[in-house]
Amino acid sequence: MIRTMAQADPDPNLAPQPPSTLSSLRYPIFRAVWIASTVSNLGGQIQAVGAAWMMTSLADSADMVALVQASVALPIMLLSLFAGALADNLDRRGVMLAAQMFMLAVSVALAICAWTDLLTPWLLLLFTFLIGCGAAFNAPAWQASVGDMVPRGELPGAVTLNSMGFNIARSSGPAIGGVIVAAAGAAAAFAVNAVSYIALVVVLARWRRPPTTRLLPPETLRVAVTSGVRYVAMSPPIRVVLLRALVFGGGASPVLALMPLVAKTRIAGGPMTYGALLGAFGVGAVAGVMGSSRLRRKLSTEAFVRCACIGLAFATAVVGISSHLAVTMAALLLAGAGWVLALSTFNVTVQLAAPRWVVARALSIYQMTTFGGMAVGSWLCGVLAAHQGVGTSLLAAAAVLLACAALGFWRPLAQSEELNLDPLSQWEEPTTRPPVAPRSGPVVVTTEYVIRDEDTVEFLKAMAERRRVRRRDGALKWRIMRDLADPEIWVERYETPTWLDYLRHSNRLTQHDAALSERILALHAGPEPPRVRHMLERQTGTLPSTHAAHPPDLTEPLTDPTRSS
Repeated sequence: MIRTMAQADPDPNLAPQPPSTLSSLRYPIFRAVWIASTVSNLGGQIQAVGAAWMMTSLADSADMVALVQASVALPIMLLSLFAGALADNLDRRGVMLAAQMFMLAVSVALAICAWTDLLTPWLLLLFTFLIGCGAAFNAPAWQASVGDMVPRGELPGAVTLNSMGFNIARSSGPAIGGVIVAAAGAAAAFAVNAVSYIALVVVLARWRRPPTTRLLPPETLRVAVTSGVRYVAMSPPIRVVLLRALVFGGGASPVLALMPLVAKTRIAGGPMTYGALLGAFGVGAVAGVMGSSRLRRKLSTEAFVRCACIGLAFATAVVGISSHLAVTMAALLLAGAGWVLALSTFNVTVQLAAPRWVVARALSIYQMTTFGGMAVGSWLCGVLAAHQGVGTSLLAAAAVLLACAALGFWRPLAQSEELNLDPLSQWEEPTTRPPVAPRSGPVVVTTEYVIRDEDTVEFLKAMAERRRVRRRDGALKWRIMRDLADPEIWVERYETPTWLDYLRHSNRLTQHDAALSERILALHAGPEPPRVRHMLERQTGTLPSTHAAHPPDLTEPLTDPTRSS
């Protein structure tokens, strides 16, 4: 049976070694899923070659060929956020298994339609779109599970190793796909892809994760989506990643989306040439991954990504200019390295900047942004290629990548490795004299501080950060107020919709947030700790006439009956 714990014991003799790209494979569950995913990715690359080359036969149009790549990226942009919410609130293994079985069924249907000559350009795009839908639901669950399979210190290597597995498939899959398409047609490539899902389905079906104890019930889909968007919006490090990834995706995708046309028009080749070009791209990506650990130790996160963007921009420009196979393949080696190093760094930065309760949603928003940029970039460059030529389109993409590198001077990526986002685990649910139901609310929380005049400026600076943290974790209507009768008294006030929302908000504090709380407490000059009050808002119309003798029952929501729920 597959080991289920992230801390499944590796060889103790290896434990003291510093983490490297390959050291994550010491953990059995990660190793098993990684190998199966690599096999599945290999089939996906074979299918991609078949779909792209078949489109050149069905519709000899640059924009239709580029839409093959866009049809895979578009569902990731549209569905990733909902997929992340499901991955954070349901069993991630189950989400992954359902997604893989769905893609298996779609791939079988695609192969059958290809064998029977029923495919049209738009039907092919529909099938690739559905496969993209399955990938959209699988990716957040898989990537969020990596942090459960390996320790935090191994996370950068594990994420980079995922990219390496994908690019091992990219380096060999296109070449294999080119041979299959040339020898047996695109339908055979689709059939091989369908078979490739079986290994991962078997691994996931055998994986028995230990049951996890939830202190609070899972959020509804609507609440989970809202919480994820709010957290990302209130997290400056993640916002910077999204901006850079959006621009990078728009500039990076054309080199792959237009690759069939590069092979066919600029180099005058066939399926084998196309497979060789993508193979060179994949080999470069694997080489970049193998050298990434040493580069990360020498460069900051921002410098690392900036170099990757510049290298990919240079390579994209060469691909757009060159008409020689050897020169183009050499450029694609550099392009593959720049592509994988930038995207894996974006992914790691998001994972290290998000706590476990929201990591799948943060990753899904990152993927939605990145693949949204890729979908738009692929489409625009396809249109530009149709009117101005493939070379001009790729030169424009190179300019976008240089803009992404220059953007780092204005919005640099943060160093997130030192953030400790483990739960604080010091908060205890307050005792209430009357019983309070989880759905009772709204809840009003106030905290009273005593702040000396000379500490007022420092206190307000700290409270500005406290406001961001409170709102990030779900607080509403945050306010800071000063007592006019005693100017040393300051009151922090915020609300949550229900008591359950307040419990969720309070349990989301992290070890990193503790430093801010300690900073604020150090400024408190009162003889006693700050006084915290928990109150339920209610309307006078709900008060029973005998409320003085009989305290109201707080097990039901306390709301005005004239208000809409």
